[in-house]
Amino acid sequence: MEDGDVDVVRHPRARRTKLSFDPVSGRARLTLPPRASLRRALDWARGQREWIERQRALLPCPRPFVADAVVPVEGVDRHIVWDAAAGRLPRLDGDRLVVGGPAEMVPRRVAAWLRRHALAVLADDTAFYAARAGVEVTTVTVGDPRGRWGSCAAHGAIRYSWRLILAPADVRRATAAHEVAHRVHMNHSPAFHALVATLYGRDPAPERAWLRAHGAALHWFGRSGGVRGG
Repeated sequence: MEDGDVDVVRHPRARRTKLSFDPVSGRARLTLPPRASLRRALDWARGQREWIERQRALLPCPRPFVADAVVPVEGVDRHIVWDAAAGRLPRLDGDRLVVGGPAEMVPRRVAAWLRRHALAVLADDTAFYAARAGVEVTTVTVGDPRGRWGSCAAHGAIRYSWRLILAPADVRRATAAHEVAHRVHMNHSPAFHALVATLYGRDPAPERAWLRAHGAALHWFGRSGGVRGG
């Protein structure tokens, strides 16, 4: 293992050296207390090579957006079909996502379409739960954060990961209910969780469990390569 294989972070509140693995980026992370010896920490991390390689072997495979690939849209598998004579704007046709234009543009066009579709669907979800909660949401946007599926600002703006469009619809809706509930409670108190359940219609524990189990794999869609296997 080379030093470049590990991301080194000094954390002001770290009490001990810790080695973790990020299934989203596919990299190991070495967290050190402020005054810990970097040399000793790296020597220790090199001794964990077998553990790191085992974690890498468990990584999802990259899932590029290319012709004949399968991509879940709202949790339903769709086959990407390239047809040079079709319109350049991707469109759903049953279980197919049809894309026209130059073949080399398929990945970019599919990724852009998924972002637009995610924004439209999540905006509708958000409006539904905001009306149910009797609150105002100022804006809805999408991005591609690594660490969270949604966020709500105190001024009422909500931002989601566009990759929620790849998850089952119930998972996406539960996330929208969660973020809208933050317009009432900017915390994760019992009152907040009770409101989420009221907005969603039940406790969304199964949907949270789905994201914990499968969320990292969503970040491997659109990748043409990766670090799998070292």
